[in-house]
Amino acid sequence: MTSLPHNNIVAFRGPIVLPDRVLPKGLVICLGDRIAEVRAATSRIPKGARTILDAPDGGCIAPGFVDIHVHGGAGADYMDGTPEAVRTANRAHLRHGTTTVFPTTTTGSPAQIERMLDACLGVKKNWQPGDDGARIAGVHLYGPYFAETKVGCHAVEGRRDPASRSEYERYFKTGIVKIATCAAELPGAAAFYRAAKKHDCLVTCGHSEASWTDMQRAFDAGMRHVDHFWCAMSSVPSLRARHGTPMQASMAEFVLANPEMSTEVIADGQHLSKELLEFAWRMKGASRLCLVTDANRAMGMPPGRYRFGPIEDGSWFESNGKVGFVPGSGLASSVVALDTMVRHMSKSTNAPLEEVIRMASLTPAERAGIAGDTGSLEAGKRADILVLDSRLKVQSVYVSGRSNPSLKLSC
Repeated sequence: MTSLPHNNIVAFRGPIVLPDRVLPKGLVICLGDRIAEVRAATSRIPKGARTILDAPDGGCIAPGFVDIHVHGGAGADYMDGTPEAVRTANRAHLRHGTTTVFPTTTTGSPAQIERMLDACLGVKKNWQPGDDGARIAGVHLYGPYFAETKVGCHAVEGRRDPASRSEYERYFKTGIVKIATCAAELPGAAAFYRAAKKHDCLVTCGHSEASWTDMQRAFDAGMRHVDHFWCAMSSVPSLRARHGTPMQASMAEFVLANPEMSTEVIADGQHLSKELLEFAWRMKGASRLCLVTDANRAMGMPPGRYRFGPIEDGSWFESNGKVGFVPGSGLASSVVALDTMVRHMSKSTNAPLEEVIRMASLTPAERAGIAGDTGSLEAGKRADILVLDSRLKVQSVYVSGRSNPSLKLSC
């Protein structure tokens, strides 16, 4: 380490959360925007290091979180389609430890989706560590290809089948779409999946009434992930209502039976009980289960009435400060960030700390194809690093080896 330029070194010292264990006494040495070394704290930190951060008592050093399903925050929705809305949401999530995001579309017109993609492309191209919030690794093309009976809180007027190949090919050709969702039973779904796979997307099924047969066809076309487990998903009873008997297996059975399939949970304490979170972790394991926020614009905002999706015509929902909901209908995504999901998953399940952190960092990075660059504390990866206290609250956030002194942490 003596050859390193000392004024460009940042060192983190304390328990280090690795993908498969916690190193009780360790060092993470960062040079510029990259991690140079991760090792046991058996030797000295290079003299003249610019910054040395120690984990507080009972705390730890962890990789920055990666959110592959997130709609907005701090009053902004990515579908508002402006660079400032994108930056506002990204800053809100960075304050809670999310260093990488995949801004996620809702239902909407082609023009609204293209506007959102353009805004995200602009912010991604001109992004500055810390100043513009979490780094955009790609966009999750989530709406508009939902089943009509599973639209949830999304505006039904913006829902459609993937009938126009030219429409979704325009989205893919921007190069920013890295995750792509479509309900497996829709006409044209298989062609959509094949196109998404051709463009190196994580291909997913969501807001769907798919049967096992539909899911198998989707799997054969490249689908490998389903969105927010147990939420806006087919079930054996719902399929029986459509198809009668004999009863058919649904999305849940297909995902649980197929080891190649991954999924995600919204661990906010409002969407799923602790028993379901425990079950999901036991059945899929930390390498196939992601923590996501599905957070909307009400994240970090006071209780009240908000638009879900585009500010001009998105559907209305309410927030009580704990979760979003449509009165008399159901939940409308979450209003909390990934740090809350991590704390609740750790408190409510038997998953060890390293696996809880993995589900919020390395696993989503792996599924989205960016694990070579981020998602874990390993030499050569970006220096996206968190200092967490004994309650897993965020104390410091470093993005590409830099902190932002003006960033007011929400912890």
